[in-house]
Amino acid sequence: MAQPDLRTYLADLVAKDPRQLMIVEDEIDSEFEATALVHKMEKDPTNFPGFPAVLFKNIKGSPIPCLLNLHATYERVAFAIGTDVKGMVPEYGKREGSPIPTTLVTSDKAPVHEVVLTGDDIDVTKLPTLVHQELDAGRYITSAAAVSRDPDSGRLNAGIFRHQVQGPRQVGFMTNPAHQTSYILRNYRDRGEKMEVALVLGHHPAMLMAAVSKLPGIGGEFEVMGGLLGQSVEMVNCKTVSLQVPAHAEIVIEGFVDTDPTKVQNEGPFGEYPLYYTRLGPMPWLQITAVTMRKQPIYVDVFNAHKEHLVLGALPRMGGIYRRVRDSIPTVTAVNLPLMGIRSTLFIAMKKKVDGEPKIAACAAFAVDPILKHIFIVDEDIDVFDNDQVLWAMTTRFQADRDLIIMPNFLGGHLNPVTYGFHREEKGPMETKLIIDCTRPAPPATFPPACRVPPEVVERVNPVGVIKGWKTGANLFRDPIKTLAN
Repeated sequence: MAQPDLRTYLADLVAKDPRQLMIVEDEIDSEFEATALVHKMEKDPTNFPGFPAVLFKNIKGSPIPCLLNLHATYERVAFAIGTDVKGMVPEYGKREGSPIPTTLVTSDKAPVHEVVLTGDDIDVTKLPTLVHQELDAGRYITSAAAVSRDPDSGRLNAGIFRHQVQGPRQVGFMTNPAHQTSYILRNYRDRGEKMEVALVLGHHPAMLMAAVSKLPGIGGEFEVMGGLLGQSVEMVNCKTVSLQVPAHAEIVIEGFVDTDPTKVQNEGPFGEYPLYYTRLGPMPWLQITAVTMRKQPIYVDVFNAHKEHLVLGALPRMGGIYRRVRDSIPTVTAVNLPLMGIRSTLFIAMKKKVDGEPKIAACAAFAVDPILKHIFIVDEDIDVFDNDQVLWAMTTRFQADRDLIIMPNFLGGHLNPVTYGFHREEKGPMETKLIIDCTRPAPPATFPPACRVPPEVVERVNPVGVIKGWKTGANLFRDPIKTLAN
C-alpha cells in the first residue's frame, strides 16, 4: 500500500472538492502579505466557501512554494481521518487508541533524502518562512514536528513549537514547560549533554495531529500517526543526528540544542494561540547540522494566532481527552474545546449516575492536558458543540456556592498572559483551575423536564414540502367568513 503523505492528501481533497485548495501564482512578500490574503479570504465566504487552503507558488526570496491554511477547518482535519465533523472526536479517539508500530526504510527509499544539504550549503533563510502577525519578532517556522529522543527510555517524541529564524544555520527553540519535549530538554540539561532535534515539515495532516495528541508518558506520536492513517509510518535515519523521521516528509531540519542554561538568546514576541503576543525572553536555539528535502518540496506553514492555529490544536486534544477521560469515567459521552476557549476551556457531557462524578471527570481531564483551565461539565442532553446550550445549562443547573471548584497554583499554559509564578506578582507557568459543574442532581433526585416539541412529531413533519417562499401577488390571508359559510 502506498504511503499516505501531503501529496496524496491534497490529491484526495481536491478530488472531493476542488474549492478546498486555491493557488496564488503572483509573487507575494513573505512579510504579512500571505497571511493578510488568508485573513481577508476568511471574511469573504461568498468567493471563498469553506475557507480553503492556499498554495503560494512564488514567495519572494524563495524557490519553494508555501502551503498555508490547510488545517483551518474541522471539515478538512476530519476528512484527514476519514470522517466528518460530527464523528471526528470519537473517531480520532478510536484511531489514537490503536497505534501502529513504525517501519524503518533505507535512505534511498526516503523521498525526504532526495536532496541533502550540509555545512555551508545550509541556509534556512531561503525557505519561504513568513512574518505572520503585526508584532512578530521576525520569520518563524510554525508547522514543524520537533523530534527528540528521551534519554531514559530511548523513545522518540514529537511536539509542535515555534522556531524563530535567527540565521542561515540557527533557529530558536521555545518549548512549553508542561510539554514532554521540555521534560526531555531538562533531562539532557541535568546530564550535561546536548539534545539532538529534527524538525519535520510537510506530511499528511495526521503527522501534526499526532504531534499534538495528549498521550500517556513520553513518545508514541509516530505510532499514533500510523493509527490515524491506518498503516505503519515509514521512518528513515537522519543524516547527522541519531534520530528517525518520516521518510515521506517534505523537508527535515537536523541539529542539536546546547542545553547549557547560559546558552540562550532573546526570542519573541510571537502571536500565540491565546491570540496575544506572549513569552518574550531568553531561550535556547537549534544549531542546524543538515537540511534534507524532496527535489521539489512543498513548505507547509501554520498561521499562528489565527483559526488554523486553534483548529489544529483542538481536534487531537479533544480525541485524546475523550478517550482517556472515558477510561476513568465511562459515563462521559462527548467533549469539545470551543475555539475561543483557546485550548484552555473544555466542555464535557456525561450521563451522570452518581453525584460527584463530574468532578472526577474534570480532574482526569486536567491530568491529561495541563493547559486546560476552565472545565464545564453538562448532562448528555446538552450539545457540547452548541455554546448556547452550554450557557443555558450553566444558567439553569449551576449554583456557584455548590457547583464551582477553584484550585489555585496548578501548572498550566505558560503562554496565557494571566499565568503567574511562585510569587503571585511574577510571571510564571501556574494558573487557577475552575470546575463548573452544570449537571442536574443524580437520581433519585428530581429536576424539571426540559421543554421540547414531541420528537415523534418533529420526525414526522417535513418543512421542505410545506413551507414555501413568498410570491408577489399572492393572497396573504384566507377569508374566514367565506370559509365558515362553506
